[in-house]
Amino acid sequence: MKIRNPRSGAHDYEIAPFDANALAIRAGEMRDLQIGWSAYSPSQRCKIMLKFADAIERHREAIAHALILDTGRAAISHVEIDEVLGMITRCEGAAPFQIARASAKDRQTSIANISTSTQLVPYPLIGIISPWNFPLMLALMDAIPALAAGCSVIVKPSEITPRFIRPLMAAIADVEELPLTVIEGDGATGRAMIPLIDYLAFTGSVATGRVVAVAAATAFIPASLELGGKDPMIILASADPVVAAEIALRASVFNSGQASQSIERVYVARAIAEPFLVALVQQAKAVRFNYPDINSGDIGPLISVAQADIVQAQIDDARENGAHVLAGGQIETLGGGKYLRPTVLASVTPDMRVMAEETFGPVIPVTLFDSSDEAIRMANDGIYGLSAAVIAGSFKEAEVVGAQLNVGAVSINDGALTSIVWEAEKSSFGLSGLGASRMGESGLLRFFRKRAMIRQTGAALPLSAYGEGVGK
Repeated sequence: MKIRNPRSGAHDYEIAPFDANALAIRAGEMRDLQIGWSAYSPSQRCKIMLKFADAIERHREAIAHALILDTGRAAISHVEIDEVLGMITRCEGAAPFQIARASAKDRQTSIANISTSTQLVPYPLIGIISPWNFPLMLALMDAIPALAAGCSVIVKPSEITPRFIRPLMAAIADVEELPLTVIEGDGATGRAMIPLIDYLAFTGSVATGRVVAVAAATAFIPASLELGGKDPMIILASADPVVAAEIALRASVFNSGQASQSIERVYVARAIAEPFLVALVQQAKAVRFNYPDINSGDIGPLISVAQADIVQAQIDDARENGAHVLAGGQIETLGGGKYLRPTVLASVTPDMRVMAEETFGPVIPVTLFDSSDEAIRMANDGIYGLSAAVIAGSFKEAEVVGAQLNVGAVSINDGALTSIVWEAEKSSFGLSGLGASRMGESGLLRFFRKRAMIRQTGAALPLSAYGEGVGK
């Protein structure tokens, strides 16, 4: 299967997707490994995972080089590696304590002489299907807590960005105890994997998420689905318009807007709209591509050429229906790669595609409002509910508005904080996902089933206790 390079446009790499037979063999191997892995204590597992972190560091150059080729960006590829190392370190510090606390012992029930204990039983084999926007980080975000729980893990990354798989597997091979494998494959590989696993963690689009959810239900396995977003930002009249513009720009165009937590709709109070838009347009026009030098500039190419077409179609639809393009607006082909300058749109309306559909590109549609109630109503108008942001002159004012938004997380006086804060559990509202949160303690504990041990410390009841006439 030929793979496109997002900077050159050339199909300069190939993978060999696992077929159903090879996948079944690999799944069996991982189940065998899980038996010994789950026998380790949580602390022992986490110590072994620290060896994995060391192996990633040893293979850093090769992994980073592959990520750079996969995504067309340099600095964020190294950030991905650092984030993964941080995940492992945090897990090592927290997982044993969290598991111990959730494993309740000798808890008295409402019935005298009967007490209970809770045993956490890991799902033997976790399957992960991960996307292309942060290939390494999102491949391992669910894998690391699953490993800490005592599970074996199969990861099937996107076929759009698969180059990092082989150097990552070289790092995994350095830690022989680790029951983790990362496989090459496409959508058919993912479909074939689902009946072979015990729990699915999926990150991707709503359209694919629907298909995946049906497949998981058919296989009768639980699933965590982290899907799309159309995150709104509300900027109240008390906010500093220039500071708000800086936050809105960064939260919208980081990673070229290719992040589920990107701000994709901005609602600004009419009283500060003019200085906000002046600052936003000025800053947007100053953003530089990392082309021709990958080690300079602010944003890289759009990774998926199909997504680039979607982004351009949304901009064109908005323009044709009356929106004003204040900056950007046209995808450029540079050296074969697809680039888009931060695009600021004004005079947008709710019926435009760019306001209703996930964009996944550096596009900032701006709408004015006259009251906070109006802003809240517009922000809540849509099928998604991943996250949002509110900027105001005080935390209290921002939080009053944020508490009325139908989303799982709200960044206060900032944007897209869910990309850097791991401790807070959050639910996905609307079509943005299903299942337990991947953040906070839930990110670990969702990979366990619970077994109750119920003890009778007194005399067991005889059958006569339930005989006819008893208690009358």
